[in-house]
Amino acid sequence: MIGTILLIVVVIFFAMNMGASGIAPSFAASWGAKLIKKKNALLLFGIFVVLGAFFLGRNVAFTLGKGIIPQQFISFEVVLIILTAATLSLFLANILKIPQSTSQVTVGALVGAGLYFKHLYLKTLLLKILPAWVILPLLSYIFTFLLYRNIYPPDHDNLHIYQKMFANEKKLKLSSLIVSCYVAFAIGTNNVANAVGPLFGAGILGINSGLVLIGPLFGVGAWLMGKGTLETAGNEIVPLGAFSGTLVSFVTATLLIFASLLGIPQSLVQLNLASIFAISSVKNGHKYTLDRHITRKTFFVWIITPLLSTGISYLLLSLK
Repeated sequence: MIGTILLIVVVIFFAMNMGASGIAPSFAASWGAKLIKKKNALLLFGIFVVLGAFFLGRNVAFTLGKGIIPQQFISFEVVLIILTAATLSLFLANILKIPQSTSQVTVGALVGAGLYFKHLYLKTLLLKILPAWVILPLLSYIFTFLLYRNIYPPDHDNLHIYQKMFANEKKLKLSSLIVSCYVAFAIGTNNVANAVGPLFGAGILGINSGLVLIGPLFGVGAWLMGKGTLETAGNEIVPLGAFSGTLVSFVTATLLIFASLLGIPQSLVQLNLASIFAISSVKNGHKYTLDRHITRKTFFVWIITPLLSTGISYLLLSLK
């Protein structure tokens, strides 16, 4: 009974922390451009996460439940430890106000369990998940950089683009908000599975029921804990306008949905910030962007927290 209550508490806290981290890549661009109030962004985020989880969340949940470590090793106790390790790592990132990958801390915790049991599906990790973690953020940066470079800075060759934007400012703002909802939908297709997958692997919850039950907790977490990460991504790296914000959101959400269709647990946070770094590089240069404290702090947290999740998971299993 105590174990069940503890698992419920951990799942709720984990999902809420994922919501707090996920609000930044979905609505930071729109909020940073002052197109939406913070409370409205948090509400829309919760709604579209649930829709994404319901329609396209199964593939990633299946990978996390059965594709990283053999299902026979995922017991009730192991699930509790995996989610605890991932939650603690993600909570640390949120305390530091750095948007972090929920997928990477979850996979890290599963890898820690696999190392403890000496059973890992290395083919899935080395040929599918890890390459995507490198390639997709790189593509996010490249696509955004190439597209944004064509319109910034304003000059004679791209002046017609600015004239169209100024003439259709209301439509541009509406498009930005729609794309932000598209990002929240994309988060639902991928990141809700971080909590559902291990529960499914242990036979505690079915995929569909898990996605529907856990999805709304993302909205609660965004509302209670997501303001800091929203401000970090929306203002501190580079201020975003309506067009650049829409571009960032569209590129990153599309890449995440692509990963979801392939069943790859992928970090939208990293796709999003890679895209925002590209905007900063076009505006301020690569050297300025890389030299900024917030940039170095972000990369440091990205590296440390998955390793921390792996270590905590392994240590807790060793102590049980």
